[in-house]
Amino acid sequence: MESLRQSPLHDCHLNLSARMVPFAGWEMPVQYEGIIPESRAVRTSLGVFDISHMGQLVVSAAEADTVVSWLDRMLTNNVSSLNIGQGRYTLLLTNEGGVIDDLIIYRQSENSFFLVVNASKTTEDFEWLTAHVVDGIRLEDLSSRFAAVAVQGPEAVQAFPKICGTDAVLPERFCMTTFSTGAGDVVVCRTGYTGEDGYEIFCPVGDAATWWQKCLDAGAVPAGLGARDLLRLEKCYPLNGNDLSPQHTPLEAGLAFAVDLHKPEFIGRETLVRQKASGLNERLVAIRQTEKAPPPRPGYVVYCGETDVGVLTSGGVSPALGCGIGMAYLKAGSDKPGTMVELEIRGKRYPAEVVKKPFL
Repeated sequence: MESLRQSPLHDCHLNLSARMVPFAGWEMPVQYEGIIPESRAVRTSLGVFDISHMGQLVVSAAEADTVVSWLDRMLTNNVSSLNIGQGRYTLLLTNEGGVIDDLIIYRQSENSFFLVVNASKTTEDFEWLTAHVVDGIRLEDLSSRFAAVAVQGPEAVQAFPKICGTDAVLPERFCMTTFSTGAGDVVVCRTGYTGEDGYEIFCPVGDAATWWQKCLDAGAVPAGLGARDLLRLEKCYPLNGNDLSPQHTPLEAGLAFAVDLHKPEFIGRETLVRQKASGLNERLVAIRQTEKAPPPRPGYVVYCGETDVGVLTSGGVSPALGCGIGMAYLKAGSDKPGTMVELEIRGKRYPAEVVKKPFL
């Protein structure tokens, strides 16, 4: 059995009595005090997550046109229009248009781009990109050099100078900034995976515990994977490996905003053009339980009448709504908000409703 990798913050988590679980080849904290109080802290004040398992790739070239044109062929969204410091959500697709990974790309300089990719896909992404590299492109996997924390919540802005210092400048939404410290450069990206305002701090591995403690000293509540999963689900943010996979296209996943079909070429484009012209056979939708029932989980079958119309890809109990919520790819005709469905849970069916995204 393959051994699990440990975050540079592993000892910090143990000192806080975190419950550790396997995730994407890593041993990561699923909760500290509890999933519900951690979720509420992020929604009402401030939370901090260890995201050191995420991958960081850098793509560059001697000439800006070289790297921009290559990235525009590799990724679904438009890269050429990014200004220095700006970021954009985008996807890496198979030749057939299925999703390999969803990621955020930032323009570090005219000819250099910083990619934040999913933990479980870092190696696959790097290998896929390497297989398509052309002359002049330099591709680096810098994941082992960085530790990272995500600070999320309505108090994130006021906590920033406490964490990063009064001289540091908080970037605009979906932008990045870099500043130097005695331990090395620190990258701050203002995005997030909870629906709250916040930012990710990518720091040198050896300085990880220092930055973690700065977040705690600023009032951030440590939060684990359990809270992170429910928070993103409440906002209908898809999870790679569950809601996103090579078996589904970004159009089916409701991610058309991250696809620029005006670009003349990118891997997987032909499939998406055909889908847009002919219509979708299924879509990723939000489903909310309407009565008291066991929690919905991935893999549960969804019925519309007596017809099996799909399977849950994500599911859980929303701390904010107090009911079960989930997402599923449902067949056309049963995918509209207001459609009444049933979830089969342990041999029994429970009522639910297709609702408009997001839940919150």
